[in-house]
Amino acid sequence: MTLFAMGFLLVILQPSSGQFPRACANTESLLRKECCPPWDGDGSPCGELSSRGFCQNILLSQAPLGPQFPFSGVDDREDWPSVFYNRTCKCEGNFMGFNCGECKFGFSGLNCTEKQLRTRRNIFQLTTSEKDRFLAYLNLAKNTPSQDYVIATGTYFQMNNGSNPMFRNINVYDLFVWMHYYASRDTLLGGSNVWRDIDFAHEAPGFLPWHRVFLLLWEREIQKITGDENFTIPYWDWRDAEDCVVCTDEYMGGRHPTNPNLLSPASFFSSWQVICTQSEEYNSREALCNATSEGPILRNPGNNDKSRTPRLPSSAEVEFCLSLTQYESGPMDKMANYSFRNTLEGFADPRTAISNISQSGLHNALHIYMNGSMSQVQGSANDPIFVLHHAFVDSIFERWLRRHRPMLEVYPAANAPIGHNRENYMLGYDYEYLQEPGVLIPYLEQARQIWAWLVGAAVIGGIITAVLTGLILTCRKKRGTSEEIQPLLIESEDYNNVSYQSNF
Repeated sequence: MTLFAMGFLLVILQPSSGQFPRACANTESLLRKECCPPWDGDGSPCGELSSRGFCQNILLSQAPLGPQFPFSGVDDREDWPSVFYNRTCKCEGNFMGFNCGECKFGFSGLNCTEKQLRTRRNIFQLTTSEKDRFLAYLNLAKNTPSQDYVIATGTYFQMNNGSNPMFRNINVYDLFVWMHYYASRDTLLGGSNVWRDIDFAHEAPGFLPWHRVFLLLWEREIQKITGDENFTIPYWDWRDAEDCVVCTDEYMGGRHPTNPNLLSPASFFSSWQVICTQSEEYNSREALCNATSEGPILRNPGNNDKSRTPRLPSSAEVEFCLSLTQYESGPMDKMANYSFRNTLEGFADPRTAISNISQSGLHNALHIYMNGSMSQVQGSANDPIFVLHHAFVDSIFERWLRRHRPMLEVYPAANAPIGHNRENYMLGYDYEYLQEPGVLIPYLEQARQIWAWLVGAAVIGGIITAVLTGLILTCRKKRGTSEEIQPLLIESEDYNNVSYQSNF
């Protein structure tokens, strides 16, 4: 996939998926409610002396939310990240990161001026050495402590409003497992009371862009620990598959010879320990997942409830989903009809686009089919098949954007479930099987993208750690008849100046 810069990291979602920068996980930062760490290059907050960025008050959206969450002021993720920090780094130019110390997606070099071309590939098209390298990278991530981020092990209230920080170290792979858990966890209401009908990353408009940025951040962290700047997550094209063809020891782990719920001991994934899978226990203890090991990966593909998911998705179902013209509709949640997002997510029938939560289609079908760790939302990222699956789901999103070229207005500005109103924009990228053979893909002739305040450069897991603002791109059309690739999200004032405006 050709990675262009991504529009900012709250990806339409006020809360997205982020982490606590280690530099801000301390009493001083929490009590000051400020996360503006110095950039190592010049020692100034947000790299201000090098014109990388500056410390700024965050601006909270005032748009009304949908009725799905009937509370206010009870969840740390509300008005993210203001519970923890209300001043964060706003990055300029092609810089991003919690201290503006990195290049935004699609750029590299000392001053982040060099454009990059990266391609996500079908895992079965990788050479043996490329495939083995990918598996080794995943294993390395599972065994390498994150240098930049920690996770929260308590709520802000449990931290005594910041005076008693509760954080711990975590490895790079599990950092993203925890982020996915945190974005989808239940709201603790006190005592034994919880509110389960809440999710900052699923069941609403932000599902697709949230996971898009989530994968990009995951790729970025693996690039950093391996030194392989060209690394991308491969995808598994599961259309019309009769079984889990990646479930072999050569790829993502075969079935255990004596226990069908476990992975084969010949796969190093069999030694992996899962985290964040015991949601009811966390709720009963009024606690957050603290990343304690909870046992091996579970997987028993194909032995799922056939009345809910009889088979893996078909090509025809994907094509029908792509034919839907509305990104979102109705209540903008899992009951939405004729919604591309809800149909691709799997709460609507992939043959009619009518909501049917008793069935699991497309994206959801894969999770249910795996019949194990993948089948529970909060802990699903424990199984490495997760990244292959979501890379392919994201490619379907990309196909829809190119086919329908929607305007920003099709994404709801207000009244979506909490965390899913339109706030920020995102750019897209390309996938190998979407490219025309032998045709060079043109880049944007001029790319001026201003990345805004990395809001949660600070902050909690599960909700994106940055708020990148402002995207201004001057685009060049591709000559000839082959498909043009342009930014998927563009600032509203540019709408009339470009021909391809896929804005999510």
